[in-house]
Amino acid sequence: MKGLATTASILLLFTGAVSAQEFSRFTFDAGAGFTTPVGNTGRQLDTGWNIQGGAGVNFSPYIGVMLQTQYDRMGVNSFTLNSLGFPGGDLSTFSATIDPIVHLTPKHNADVYLIGGGGWYRRNQEFTAPSVATVTEFNPFFGFYLANVPSNVVLAQYSVNKPGVNGGMGVSFGKKWGGKFFAEARYHRILMGNYGHTDYVPVTFGFRY
Repeated sequence: MKGLATTASILLLFTGAVSAQEFSRFTFDAGAGFTTPVGNTGRQLDTGWNIQGGAGVNFSPYIGVMLQTQYDRMGVNSFTLNSLGFPGGDLSTFSATIDPIVHLTPKHNADVYLIGGGGWYRRNQEFTAPSVATVTEFNPFFGFYLANVPSNVVLAQYSVNKPGVNGGMGVSFGKKWGGKFFAEARYHRILMGNYGHTDYVPVTFGFRY
């Protein structure tokens, strides 16, 4: 009986050690892609781009939580610019969110997952006009000289901090318990209060470990 108990204890310790190695406790990701405005936001803006990065903790192979930051930038479309009387403009958002993640197939090389949460969003809009800036340049033969270069001058700018939520899904490809390349799409909504909401869908490609 004593030998059987000893064997069982060793097996339990071995099983626990293997289980602990089945997934990485800490995780991080980084990626970039394109951002599509949707709904009423899509009637004002053109498709733009995004970059994101984050870090988090896995509580099990199936459940974790991420702290993520993301920057999205979209241009104001020509119809809206003409109606407002500005030559150019863009809208950008920066977000810091807490996002639970649920892995549906964590033990496969292709891991399908759900992700979403909420947090702080900063929305910034700028309207610009083309201009020319005079800069000082240097050439070893001619020395210092003045040159005119194209630039933009900001005609109007407005920033606001608001809460927001997001949700979506993705798929990652790679080693079962190692780093993976991922592709995901998430619906983001900035809650603008009396001004409705700002909606956009970033599609991001990157690497997660």
